[in-house]
Amino acid sequence: MVYCCGRHFYYDLDSSHRQHLRTSPNHNWCEDCDVDFQTWTGLKEHYVQSPAHSYCQQCNELFYDDNELEYHHDSEHIRCVPCRRFFKNDLGLHEHYRQSPVHSSKYCPRDIVCPGYQCGQRFVSQSALILHFEAGSCRSGINRTAVNRFVRENDRQGIITNPSRLITGPSSTETTYYATSAAWNGHAYECYLCHGEYRSLTALNQHLASPRHQDRIYFCPLSSCRETFSTLSGLCQHIESERCGVLRFRPVRDALDGLVSGMRRITVN
Repeated sequence: MVYCCGRHFYYDLDSSHRQHLRTSPNHNWCEDCDVDFQTWTGLKEHYVQSPAHSYCQQCNELFYDDNELEYHHDSEHIRCVPCRRFFKNDLGLHEHYRQSPVHSSKYCPRDIVCPGYQCGQRFVSQSALILHFEAGSCRSGINRTAVNRFVRENDRQGIITNPSRLITGPSSTETTYYATSAAWNGHAYECYLCHGEYRSLTALNQHLASPRHQDRIYFCPLSSCRETFSTLSGLCQHIESERCGVLRFRPVRDALDGLVSGMRRITVN
């Protein structure tokens, strides 16, 4: 018998004791390891440090395994995979690529020239160039919608795009979401898709304008991987990180090179 928080539990028989450990504010229990920490900070540090756990520090959420955590990161967060850094929006990631010494020409030559009309900026990787487009930072006016439309029209073999997730015809592959003052729930502006909360309506609409809730139309072409992404830059980061080894295959490199070089033909309405 176990005495805990003024109650007696039959430890080996009474499942209510385990439920008590899970829900009581007096406990910080790791159920998998059966360790009760003195503080929430101690439990969180355990989740972060232990190789037995797959934990998202941004969301304070525990996942079943590393694959599930990676899927969560790709679908819910904007990040630089090589640097393991997270950003609030595409522009933050774009600035990281531009300013970080890890991505600077001192370590990586900026030998990829933006093919956008009257631009000419140079980048250290294809993912950095494509993010430049998706963030709307190119002088040509190319943005994420234009990139997705171009890839849809040119990846006719379905090497990196899922035809079942693409809308046929000339329309955009993206759904436009926006919020009004009706999103106020009494203390914050709430996203009606993921229930995330924001201090201002502008911040909420920036969230809705991000690729967070767009279809995952891109996928890794490696048959043993097939991880999916909502942006081309996300797929390129995955390929460049060499997590699954798909970069070794020449057809994949040729397909991406062809798409990037062909982006000079993108027209913006």
